[in-house]
Amino acid sequence: MGLEFKLLNAMRHGYYIRYSCVKKRDNITNKPLLQLESKVITPEDVLKLSKITETYLCDPDANIYDIDFTRFKIRDLESGAVLFEIAKPVTENIDDTTEKNMENEELIDPNSGRFVRYQFTPQFLKLKTVGATVEFTVGNRPVNRFRMIERHFFRDKLLKTFDFEFGFCIPFSRNTCEHIYEFPTLPVDLVNEMIASPFETRSDSFYFVDDCLIMHNKADYAYNGGMST
Repeated sequence: MGLEFKLLNAMRHGYYIRYSCVKKRDNITNKPLLQLESKVITPEDVLKLSKITETYLCDPDANIYDIDFTRFKIRDLESGAVLFEIAKPVTENIDDTTEKNMENEELIDPNSGRFVRYQFTPQFLKLKTVGATVEFTVGNRPVNRFRMIERHFFRDKLLKTFDFEFGFCIPFSRNTCEHIYEFPTLPVDLVNEMIASPFETRSDSFYFVDDCLIMHNKADYAYNGGMST
């Protein structure tokens, strides 16, 4: 999710969601993991990882299909309540500033927007099933077997792996789909530890086309929103 996203819905239904894109997290680099160097990274590779990655496993320019996420919404399936929604603003013609933006382009961190931070209340950990709707556009190439693998860790403990298929996308298309997240039942002591340890719950989101990694995004989570410090 890019830095230009606009928050549409949050702080609703007692879940108090705060969302922010982080330009750079100091301990994340672009250097590939040693065991994955000089090869195509596949779903099987990331499913073998035993902890959150310390690196981005591909460069931003690996997205040769120009896949661009434009809207993201999560809702509680039991109540139907929309918990969180962001979308990219409509692009306007700003010819007067185009040249200036091109001059400054080399100063922009290429990893901007690849790392997102969320803050929820403890109530969020009580949710059982959440629907995540994404809208995205595709460039001038067909996209075969578009797939996302998302792995959530608390520290070095794997909480859950989500594996979703987007399928085939035609060139220049705008696509919308909803994936269902079924959250595991966590021990009470682990839940309390996650609440007491903001942003130590993290996720890697890996996106593949034809079993080749083309995008890698990261997020971290806090569950102490609304609590007095």
